[in-house]
Amino acid sequence: LVVLAAVVALAGCGSDDDGNAGGSTTATGTGSTTTTATTTENGTTTAPQEEQRLLVYLLRGEKVGAAARLVPESPGVGAAALRELLAGPTSAERDAGLATEIPADTRLLGLEIEEGVATVDLSSEFESGGGSLSMQARVAQVVHTLTQFSTVQSVAFRLDGQPVESIGGEGVLVDPPVDRADFEDLAPAILLESPAPGETVASPFRLLGTSNTFEATFMFQLRDASGNELASGFGTATSGSGERGTFDHEVTFSAGSAGAGVLKMWEASAEDGSEIHVVEIPVQISP
Repeated sequence: LVVLAAVVALAGCGSDDDGNAGGSTTATGTGSTTTTATTTENGTTTAPQEEQRLLVYLLRGEKVGAAARLVPESPGVGAAALRELLAGPTSAERDAGLATEIPADTRLLGLEIEEGVATVDLSSEFESGGGSLSMQARVAQVVHTLTQFSTVQSVAFRLDGQPVESIGGEGVLVDPPVDRADFEDLAPAILLESPAPGETVASPFRLLGTSNTFEATFMFQLRDASGNELASGFGTATSGSGERGTFDHEVTFSAGSAGAGVLKMWEASAEDGSEIHVVEIPVQISP
């Protein structure tokens, strides 16, 4: 059984413009590796290849949401993450309610990381079309994707090789370099980063992410495909009530068989206890 690992930051994602992006989603944390072997049509099996999990930040409604991808292990993981982001959501991710504001023909031209600042060079299509919210959202997607790594604290932008101070006609400022805090309005109250949509959970697994909820508290529930509750409870982040914190909460459950399930997280309203800021993602359950 694969147990979810922490979404830890990666070193070694410095200057890079090589490598492939692709693969299927697994339940391992960012930075973890998986060995896979490929069987060709004629039955020949290739040598095992190390893969690593990383996150791309798409949009759920008007807020950022995390999706997980597997890519071949390489020093250029930052560029690999951006290529995965630019590829847009998969069909399964779209079914899970994820979308993107980044134009489909946007290309990654380069990435440099120095002293905590990632300078990303994108083709000019990145700022085509869309209004103010669209521009802010696409910049937030790039910033969240790159700042998942410990080597990146903020992001600067170039378009077609030229440094820019703002993105789009609406003028989303990106100089000085921007970080996640600059796009707090586009972050959901509960940003679940692991597990991600479609990943497999086995008991115990960990809820990982960030949140900004009343008294730093969140609720959770795991259900199987028939709606049976397998686990429920609450957890707390490192901060809340106006300040975003991180959470890492272990969940245990018992399931009779493998199958589809739903993981739900929400905040209980301080006024009446009703469910607010609800996040639901599909998962695969491993007993």
